[in-house]
Amino acid sequence: MGRTQHTGRIKLPMRPDTKLWVSKRPFGLGLTKPHHIRDTMKAAWDNRDNLAYAYRILTQGVCDGCALGVSGLYDQTLEGPHLCTTRLNVLRLNTMRAISERLLHADIEELRKLSSAELRRLGRLPYPVVRERGETKFRRLSWDEALTRIADKARAVDPKSIAFYLTGRGITNETYYAAAKAARWIGTNNIDNASRICHSPSKTALKRSIGVGASTCSYKDWIGADVLVFWGSVAANNQPVSTKYMYAAKRRGTRIIVINPYREPAMDGYWIPSIPESAMFGTKLADDFYQVNIGGDIAFMHGVIKTWFRMEEERPGSAIDHAFVERHAHGYEELKAHVQRQPWELLESSSGLSRERIREFAALLAEARTGVFVWSMGLTQHRFGTDNISQVANLALLRGFLGREHCGLMPIRGHSGVQGSGEMGADPFSLPGGEFSPEDAERLERLWGFKLPDWQGDIVGVSLENALLPEGHERKLKLFYTSGGNFLETMPDPASVKASLEAVELRVHQDIVLNSSALLDAAEEVILLPAMTRYEQPGGGTSTSTERMVYYSPEIQGPRIAEARAEWDIFGELAVRIRPEGAEASAVRFRDAAAIRAEIALAAPYYRGIERLGKRGDVFQWGGAWLCEDGECPTPDGKAKLIPVELPELRKAEGRFYATTRRGKQFNSMIYGEKDSFNGADRYDVLIHPEDAGALSIREGEAIVVYNRGGVFHGRAKLAPVAPGNIELFWPEGNVLFAAGQYEPFAGIPEYNASVAVERADTFHALKDAKYVEKRVEELETDVPE
Repeated sequence: MGRTQHTGRIKLPMRPDTKLWVSKRPFGLGLTKPHHIRDTMKAAWDNRDNLAYAYRILTQGVCDGCALGVSGLYDQTLEGPHLCTTRLNVLRLNTMRAISERLLHADIEELRKLSSAELRRLGRLPYPVVRERGETKFRRLSWDEALTRIADKARAVDPKSIAFYLTGRGITNETYYAAAKAARWIGTNNIDNASRICHSPSKTALKRSIGVGASTCSYKDWIGADVLVFWGSVAANNQPVSTKYMYAAKRRGTRIIVINPYREPAMDGYWIPSIPESAMFGTKLADDFYQVNIGGDIAFMHGVIKTWFRMEEERPGSAIDHAFVERHAHGYEELKAHVQRQPWELLESSSGLSRERIREFAALLAEARTGVFVWSMGLTQHRFGTDNISQVANLALLRGFLGREHCGLMPIRGHSGVQGSGEMGADPFSLPGGEFSPEDAERLERLWGFKLPDWQGDIVGVSLENALLPEGHERKLKLFYTSGGNFLETMPDPASVKASLEAVELRVHQDIVLNSSALLDAAEEVILLPAMTRYEQPGGGTSTSTERMVYYSPEIQGPRIAEARAEWDIFGELAVRIRPEGAEASAVRFRDAAAIRAEIALAAPYYRGIERLGKRGDVFQWGGAWLCEDGECPTPDGKAKLIPVELPELRKAEGRFYATTRRGKQFNSMIYGEKDSFNGADRYDVLIHPEDAGALSIREGEAIVVYNRGGVFHGRAKLAPVAPGNIELFWPEGNVLFAAGQYEPFAGIPEYNASVAVERADTFHALKDAKYVEKRVEELETDVPE
């Protein structure tokens, strides 16, 4: 871990810089852009019945939106207040009143007619309810009845047939830790979290490359770096507060490069509401875009490294930091031999970029003394996601961009709680403060006082599929307990997800609102439990930001849902009800949040300091300002590893497209607008390059069909600057095209990319007979490369 401590906030420049303006039109009038003032007024109106409480949440609590980490209105990077529309859009989830009994106990078919957005607007879950198979309405339960039914079921089945899942929105470290401990006390290792479908390859790859699975630097390192590269990440769209850091970086001369199939308008220019100059005239963010093919990043990076080796032959030291590599990395010669075998023709066709463009980017990085690489799901949500991230690590290691100021590797998180989930052990491959290994298990057994189950738990996707196993199989999922989450609107192939969820005997949905998954039938029964938000939990709670800042969020005075309970306390009581025997049972249920933090400090030594957090504004950064400081990595010999990464085979038949998804006007699967603020697209628009559309005789706005073996998507063409041969659809609407059961082999993330056919709707339907469709689908061969 690092020795240097974060040095605190810095000031933004006061004088404007007209060279960075997007437009001289005040507030971008007439342009397609977010309307921050209007959205702020809308948020105030939506929260008008609890406006004072909403204000206290914003000014006293830690943001439950993305994981940039804002305590009240302030972070640890820049002076001045921060506020973004993402936080405002999720604010109402915390201030709503309870759903009325008339609506909660309405006929289930009437509830199923509502979208998830409409279900959320009904209000908070007020008390436990149950719906047995065959019943058409939920009926009320007491907490005692609800937990007794769950505990009775858990005792009646094999622990391997029980699985837990915890989402990332709003959940605290205390809840993750309590759930991880409760699951092991119950006897199951089937516990997973939201990082499985976003950043699990980041942790896996960084662990194998540099020995630690977290961001190695801080946001402050963006500001003044020579180059800041966003790989498959549209931070301006998904983490809007980050645009303030980008603005500060631009003012310090940092070049911002975006590598993405779509030239995202949010990264071209953004109106930052908390900076007057930018709010008025906008700020140009990206200096250049490299529009790679979907899945072409490894080829692109091979080309960069190949260029560096050629530069080294011409002028040693011109591209690679040999002193850093020799002192701090293994595998240089193996990587060099592997990369030099890659033919340029293949690298160009796979990446979608010419060697001239690749060499241009390679030269840019070679000239930079410092650089920070930021990435998100554009790199991770592939069946080769771990290799994508290891390749990014290779670039950083070859240039020595690690363990010092303005350098680092940063998987930027989209959920406020997800960084801490695995670190607290809510993960089948992790335990608090370590991995799922004999050594860490023994360490936790000494602390917890009971033996942990010694079998490998399943990732959540596999757990769901296990519901369809034959009766008698020890891993057939019979009890699925989920804290938040909506798998119908997050996982590939919603139809198969529905079949799995309905095959589970008992499903428990612990949440603050209804969603579409909770309305599905179960083989026996569905129980809904009302949870507190992070702002309601007695004793407050903590969350860990992308840059490893552990923030304390206090309990905030305000209205309460009478029967909602702190999630960590629910897990503790349930565990004791399932296994009440022994003195150890009392240690599974914590007396208060402070007791959990005290135990976290013992279970995860690098979290020492969390036990001292207890008042508003308390924060510390585990690991210091830079992990792997001065190149020293937390590996057995202190060195990083350069890993030769195989080029993924990207197969698609002539005339087919690579398809992926993007986010817009939403927070994860929670959609809060039908129109994308940055490009004007609606939820069923398909972004396609004008030349590709022209070749198919498709005009702007025309009805089209996108299909493959996975499914069929009906939408409209939206001509956009997407890399030719690629299309983008909105998530989760486009998930029908991605097959279930396809996981990245190292980290278990589902595949969210596919090879597809695109046709005009009139052509598709005119020719749609069985033989035509079978022939066309057969030509697709495989959805994504093996």
